[in-house]
Amino acid sequence: MASNLVKAGHDVTVFDLSKEAVQTLVSEGAKTADTAHEAAQGAECVITMLPAGQHVEAVYLGDDGLLAKLPEGTLVIDSSTIAPETARGVAEEATARNIPFLDAPVSGGVGGAKAGTLTFICGGADDTYAKAKPILDAMGKNIFHAGPHGSGQVAKICNNMLLAILMAGTSEALALGVKNGLDPAVLSEIMKQSSGGNWALNVYNPWPGVMENAPASRNYEGGFLVNLMTKDLGLAFDNAVKNQASIPMGSLARNLFSLHAGQGNGTLDFSSIQRLYKPE
Repeated sequence: MASNLVKAGHDVTVFDLSKEAVQTLVSEGAKTADTAHEAAQGAECVITMLPAGQHVEAVYLGDDGLLAKLPEGTLVIDSSTIAPETARGVAEEATARNIPFLDAPVSGGVGGAKAGTLTFICGGADDTYAKAKPILDAMGKNIFHAGPHGSGQVAKICNNMLLAILMAGTSEALALGVKNGLDPAVLSEIMKQSSGGNWALNVYNPWPGVMENAPASRNYEGGFLVNLMTKDLGLAFDNAVKNQASIPMGSLARNLFSLHAGQGNGTLDFSSIQRLYKPE
């Protein structure tokens, strides 16, 4: 995402705990900072992407948080996937300080980030969205305004819950076919052209060797981590409890991915759920 901002001509200063990622961006023309505060200093727009809600709160809130240091009018875009109420809490503090805030989680994975074709799902005021859109256009292909603060997060956890269900179901169907002697590549093509076609099957096949560029063909390295999918399914579950919503399929997916993560697969791509049905 930062690389595409550089390519689009933006003056980008980066901070990350991954020194390797920072050095790659520096080689592409970005500047580097030693802290988040230093990276944000003098910026017209601050963009963050963090693992979970507690990290977002730690970066933005409190006397030492970014919101206490940023000048009024600085545009803030948080692309983390967190609980809607956490995003609303940060947005409330930002609004009190006259800092326009947008929660803008993304969909599209590492491939979409590299290609600049991510989907951004935004929550915030209309004028904040309008101000942010030209910046988001440099990193994404589909930019949606879901509604007020927190709406981006609601839409994102709904999307990821469905994605987890589809990936688990696709893995289950492939394993059943292979158990009966079918070639996984042939079965995949049949289902892609039939009513079982879905994103997991069509562009992110979980069976090793079927799709050359999918993480499954790289020993499930890279991509979207099992730990992150498990976190997102937990967000969906917590939200369902608070809103008295029934999510039987989402709850089952949460259990499956939690089991898979607990078996030592947390840092693999989430398509490695296939291993539950196809033990190594």
